[in-house]
Amino acid sequence: MKIGNKEFQTKGRTYCMGILNITPDSFSDGGKFLKKDDALKQVEKMLAEGVDLLDVGGESTRPGYERISAQEETERVVPVIEAVKAEFDIPVSLDTYKPEVALDGIRAGADMINDIWGLKYEESMAGIIAESGLPCCLMHNRKEAVYEDFMQEVAADLALTVRIAQKAGIADDKIILDPGVGFAKTCGQNLELIHCMEELSVLGYPLLLGASRKSVIGLTLDLPACDRLEGTLATTVLAVMKGCMFVRVHDIKENVRAIRMTEAILGAGK
Repeated sequence: MKIGNKEFQTKGRTYCMGILNITPDSFSDGGKFLKKDDALKQVEKMLAEGVDLLDVGGESTRPGYERISAQEETERVVPVIEAVKAEFDIPVSLDTYKPEVALDGIRAGADMINDIWGLKYEESMAGIIAESGLPCCLMHNRKEAVYEDFMQEVAADLALTVRIAQKAGIADDKIILDPGVGFAKTCGQNLELIHCMEELSVLGYPLLLGASRKSVIGLTLDLPACDRLEGTLATTVLAVMKGCMFVRVHDIKENVRAIRMTEAILGAGK
């Protein structure tokens, strides 16, 4: 799969997507990178630590988040996308579910759209992505954590997302699926999802795991967001073992090392 000017293997390799939140209220790093210069310094640091792809977001989607206007979100992310594309050679994903923001981000140089509502928030999102020809990451989400058969329903919801994408004209080889850890799921369901995520490979698309510093780690280990690195690394190792294409993380250096070590172990003797 080509994202920006970089080719990514969809199987047999796990890549590191680095989180860059241009927000005042994200659960673990809110306010740190609101200024463009601070954001660019963070990008430089992540590049030095081995990041493969950036994910820029302008609205916090933590539990209980407050929705901001598309204009405000655009004003946060577009200058950063433009600056990153001008100064660094790295693909940039835009984390948004709003069609207007996606369109402005694409014009600014975004190489991928990461939609936490899996094309189900506004109908026009699928068409905008299709027309752009860009790849997309489509996440599982729903309004409430109510399930009768959890994994089966997650798979069914993602299958519906794929049908929406296909109907709009998004090519199959442009789609990555995210099972949505932390979104409309209890702590127990999030643990089950991480444990069983390889079951979603039956859908036929590469997977992204985004569990970095999330509440499932905090609740399991009784730790605040600033102290969840080891828990995150455990999820990253599992993601590699289960064949995920990407992990979306805050701490680049440590997660890259965990990926490389796990891949080396799995590849030994082959």
